[in-house]
Amino acid sequence: MEQDKLTYEQLLAENNKLRYQLEEATDVISAIRNGQVDAFIVKDDEGHQLYTLKTADQTYRVFIEKMNEGAVTLNGDGTILYSNSSFAAMVNEPLEKVIGLDFNAFVAEVSVEKYKQIIRDGWNADCKGEVLLSNRDGKLTPCLLSSTTLDLDEGTALSLILTDLTAQKETEWELKIKNDQLEEAQNIAERLNNDLEDTVRERTNDLLISREHFKLLANNITQMTWTNLPGGEVDFYNQRWFDYTGRRYGETAGWGWQQIVHPDDLQKTMSAYLESLQSGSVYELENRYLRWDNTYRWHLNRAVPLRDDNGEILFWVGTATDIEEQKKQLDLKDEFIGVASHELKTPLTSLKGYLQLILAYKKEEVPSIVKQYIEKAGTALNKLQRLVNDLLDVSKIHAGGLEYARAKINLRDLVASTLENAIHLYPEFNFINKSETDFFIDGNAGRLEQVLINFINNSVKYSTENKNIIIETCNINGKVRVSVTDFGIGLSAAQIEHIFERFYRVEDKKFMTSGLGMGLYISAEIINNHNGDIGVESELGAGATFYFELPLLEK
Repeated sequence: MEQDKLTYEQLLAENNKLRYQLEEATDVISAIRNGQVDAFIVKDDEGHQLYTLKTADQTYRVFIEKMNEGAVTLNGDGTILYSNSSFAAMVNEPLEKVIGLDFNAFVAEVSVEKYKQIIRDGWNADCKGEVLLSNRDGKLTPCLLSSTTLDLDEGTALSLILTDLTAQKETEWELKIKNDQLEEAQNIAERLNNDLEDTVRERTNDLLISREHFKLLANNITQMTWTNLPGGEVDFYNQRWFDYTGRRYGETAGWGWQQIVHPDDLQKTMSAYLESLQSGSVYELENRYLRWDNTYRWHLNRAVPLRDDNGEILFWVGTATDIEEQKKQLDLKDEFIGVASHELKTPLTSLKGYLQLILAYKKEEVPSIVKQYIEKAGTALNKLQRLVNDLLDVSKIHAGGLEYARAKINLRDLVASTLENAIHLYPEFNFINKSETDFFIDGNAGRLEQVLINFINNSVKYSTENKNIIIETCNINGKVRVSVTDFGIGLSAAQIEHIFERFYRVEDKKFMTSGLGMGLYISAEIINNHNGDIGVESELGAGATFYFELPLLEK
C-alpha cells in the first residue's frame, strides 16, 4: 500500500501535465471558434485522424451563393477563379462560362480606367468604386464594386463584391428629375413673384397717381363729391363739401352726414340710400343740406357703384349738385301756372257757355255746318279745360294744396261709371270690363276716376291697331289692384323709369300725340295721397298695363 501511494513531487508533475493538456485543448477550441484553423488532427487508438470544418465551409458557401450581390475571386492576372450565381446573372452568362474568363470582358468601355484604378488600389488596401458592367446584349448595369485581398493556399487572391445599383440609380434619376422640376418650379415661382411685386408696385403707383388725379378733379368741380364703402360708410369728401358745411372730416365721416340733412328729408334720404346699397341700383334723390350759415339749400344727389371684374361693388362715387336756384325758378313757374290757370278758367267757362247757348238757339235754324263747327269747338274747349285743370293740379301739388274729401267707395261701381264716359269719348275702342267683384276702399271718387281716365287716355294714344282695352280689379295680398291693359306700342325699360315724372312724354317717331305729359304725374300724386302704389308693366312692342293698388276696407 505504501508503494501504491504517490509522492508529492509525482502528484505535482501529474497536475502540471493535465494543466498543459487543458490549456492546449482550450487554445484549439479558441482557434476553431475564431476561424484561425480549418482542420485539426486527433490521435486515437487507430492513429492520427484529420478533421476539417466541413459544416462551417458549407454554410459559408451557401451564404455566398444565396446573396443578392455578385461575388468574384480574381488572381493576379484578373482571371476569375470563383463566381457566385448572382454575378453570372448580372452579366447574363452561364456560371460555368464565367469562371476562367478575364474580368475585363465584363467591364463597359467607359468604366475600364475606373475599374483598373480600383483593382490596383485593392491589392494594397480595401477600396470601392462605381463601375458599369456590360453583358453580351449590350445592357449596362451600374454596380458598386468593393475589393479586398484573400490569403489562399494557392496564394493571395482579390475578392470582389458587386452590388447592383440599377434601382438606386433609377431612384436617384427620378429624384434628380423631381429636383430639377422643383428647381424649375421654384424659378418660375420666383419669376412670378418678382413679376407680381413689379405689378403690385406699378399698380400701387398707378393707384396713387389715380387717387391724386381723383382728388384734383374732385376738388375742382362745382358739385360736392363723396365716396362711400359698400356698407354705406363715407370715407372721402372733396373740398367743396367742407367749404359748404363748414365741418371737419371727422364730424361727417362714416354716417355723420345725416346731421347735415334737413330733418324733414332725412327719412326719405335714408330709405333711398339703404335701398341703393342693398340693390346696387343708382342712388338719386333731391334733399336739403345745411350750409355753414345755418341755411338749407336743395341738392340733387346721385351716386353710382364701381364694381370689380366679378361684379362685386368696391365703393360708390356720389355727387350733390346745388339746385336751389332751379327750385326757386320751378316755384315761380308753378306759381305762374297756378295764376294763369285760374285766369284762363273764367273765360273758358264763359266760352263754353256761349257755345251751348248757340246750339240751344231756337228762333232761327242754325245751319248744320255751323253746328259741326260748334261741336268741334266744344271738343277742343273740353280738351283745353282738361289741360288747364292739369296745370292747376300740378300747381296745387307743389303748393301742398291737393286736398280732397274721402268716403267709402265701391271700385266696381267706380270702374263702371268711368267706362261709360270712356265709351262716349272713344266709341271706336272696345272696352272689356273685368271688374265684377265688390272692392271697398277709402278715397275720393272724382280723383280716382281722374286716374282711371288718365290710364285710358294713355292707352288710347298709343294703340292704333289693336283697339281692345281691358279694365280689371283683383285682390293682391290684402290690397285691391285696378289695372288698364292695352296692346299698343309698349314701353322700353328706360321709358318705364321716367313715365311718372312731370312733363315726361313718350317719344316715338310713329306717334304724334298731344298733351303736356302731366297726366301720369298727377295720377301718381293722387295714388300716393291715398297711401297706395302705382306702377306699369310693359315691353316694347307688346302693349302695357298701368295699375294702382289701394288698401281694402272691410265690406
